[in-house]
Parts: sequence; C-alpha cells; structure tokens
Amino acid sequence: MDRQLQTLIELQALDTRIAGLETEAARLPVEIAAIQAAAEDARKAVDDARARLDVTRKDTRAKEKDLEVTQGKLVKGGARLYEVKTNVEYSAVLTEIETTKQEKAGLEDEILTLMERQDRVAGEIKEAEARLTASLARCDTEETALRAKLAEVEGQLAHTRSDRSGVSRDVSPAVLGDYEKLLRARGGLAIAPVMKPDLCSGCRMLVRPQRLQELKAQNSLIACESCGRYLYWPA
Repeated sequence: MDRQLQTLIELQALDTRIAGLETEAARLPVEIAAIQAAAEDARKAVDDARARLDVTRKDTRAKEKDLEVTQGKLVKGGARLYEVKTNVEYSAVLTEIETTKQEKAGLEDEILTLMERQDRVAGEIKEAEARLTASLARCDTEETALRAKLAEVEGQLAHTRSDRSGVSRDVSPAVLGDYEKLLRARGGLAIAPVMKPDLCSGCRMLVRPQRLQELKAQNSLIACESCGRYLYWPA
C-alpha cells in the first residue's frame, strides 16, 4: 500500500475519534447543567411553597384581627340594646348586630379556609423538601461521575490530538491540505474504503472498473470521481 495512503487512513481514524470525543466533551457539560437545573427547580419549589405558607399565615393573622374587631362590635352592640330609648333605635341596633354576626361568621369561615390551606401547603413543603433532598443527592452523585467522565474524555482528546499531530507530519503539506479541506467539506470523512464490490462508501456512487483495478494495487492516492474523497481498497 502507498505509504502516504496508509498514513491518511491512520489520520482519518484519529480524526474520527477526535470528532467523537469532541462531541462527548460538548455533551457532558450540558448534562451537568441539566442536573444542576433540576436541583435548582427542586429548591425553587421549596422556596415557592414556603412563600405561599407565609402569605397564608399573614392573611390568617389579618382575618383574626378583623374577627377581634367584629367581636368587639357585637359586645358593644349588645350593650347598646340596654341604652336605647325607642323601638326604632332598638330595631336599628338589632339590625346592626345581625349584620355584625354575619360578618363574624364570614370571617370565621375565611379563617377556617386559610387554616386548611396552611395545613395543605405545609404538607406540600414536606414533599418538596423530600424531593429537594433526593435531587441534591442525585445531583451530587451524578455530577461527580459526569465531571470524572469529562476529565477522562478531555485527557483522551488531548492524547489523540497529540497522536494526530505526530501522524500528520508524515503527510506532505499539499496532500494534508487537500485532506483537511475534504474533512471539513465532507462531514468529517475525507478518506473512504470501497464498499465491495464497486461503490464509494462515502457517497455510495459507482467506481469505474479501471479505477477499481488501480485501487486494488494501491500504489497511489486515488480520489472518488463523485465526491472527491480519497479511496482505498479494504483489506
């Protein structure tokens, strides 16, 4: 086999590995970010539930104060019944007392509803806190594993790039330039084996019989007439 062709085949294998490692190196930080985002969402759910509980408690205290005021009105209204002089005044006070009683009943219902809401939100907080604890534990475990994997991939990538640099020095500058142009233009595949019996495995186009004979000899660099990739006859 032509020495330069053999070197290009090795170079292509390294470039394919580099592309795979680069994809992995780009993917892992995205996964880490997704895990961190999930933990942050769980933390936000706890904070939101606690905020809702605080609002409900404030609303309850406000209604309880209103209820105290209303209760005071009832006491005063009851006392006024003994002070009025006429039936008209007496009826007016009774009407006012009845209105106050209805107001009091309404406030008591609202307070009961708010207390039930507090219980419900308190339960939601416990559930959200449990989810947060689980999410943080999972985040810690998975993030540690992913960061270790990322460090491993980056190490492999650096090593493979170093190998690639060494191999590329064995290719003439002109051929290396053509190869790298093809690599960029052809989706990372600049050199391809013939798919037996007679197809370019890069573009799946037919290779002429004369070219096949030349490729089997493999004494020189031969390009596919359709896609321009360098071709070689597989062992």
